Amino acid sequence: MNRFKNKTVVVTGAGSGIGAAAARRFGEEGAHVVLVGRTKDKLDAVAKDIDGALVVAADVGTEDGARAVTEQAVEAFGGIDILVNNAGVAEPGRMGEIDREDWDKTIRINLTGVYLMTEAAWPHLKKSGGNVVMTSSVSGMGGDWGMLAYNASKGGVTNFVKALALEADQSGVRVNAVAPSATQTDMASGLLENDTLYGKFKERIPLGRAAHPEEVGDVIAFLASHDARLVNGVIVPVDGGLSASNGQPPLG
Repeated sequence: MNRFKNKTVVVTGAGSGIGAAAARRFGEEGAHVVLVGRTKDKLDAVAKDIDGALVVAADVGTEDGARAVTEQAVEAFGGIDILVNNAGVAEPGRMGEIDREDWDKTIRINLTGVYLMTEAAWPHLKKSGGNVVMTSSVSGMGGDWGMLAYNASKGGVTNFVKALALEADQSGVRVNAVAPSATQTDMASGLLENDTLYGKFKERIPLGRAAHPEEVGDVIAFLASHDARLVNGVIVPVDGGLSASNGQPPLG
């Protein structure tokens, strides 16, 4: 397929995991890809797989960072057609235990950064009739034990998507999100490398395993494509069926 030929796609958190997988998928389908993250070495490694990719090392949790990304993307490619707000962190902690700095960092990157990048790119997305795809989480659709800040941030992303999607009649910009469960990335390594915890977790997933980053990236690409032209304001679980249950392991 070549659904994104000559389209400019900005992907945040593109240095690894879901962001890197999505960026590669867009590149395979002809897009001009802008790789965004805080670690240039990681971005450069992903850029080797994508013809003509632009690397922008920036912190999208700041106004200056979001503005710099947008300006460099427009200068290089003339506009922005698709924004993938994927950058995120996961700091564990319960009430009374989570460090205030970890709380602030999680909200700043996972939620404020989504707002800042969307705000900066919005005029260009309106001009191109583009769209935004967010990486939320099944943790933004319900609670997890010991992940208070992460749950709060992803719950915010979920409702940000729904609220912003209501403006599509005026802006012409579609807004959607994927909601992965545990995915085989560095962020989820603590769970995936603990045989006991991961074993319990897999019992609750009808398909019986965590996602691969490419499987989430494929859904991001679908939502960003013309194939999903009437899809707006949805949160698509990419979780092997985890969210289809009431939290109980399947029988049998």
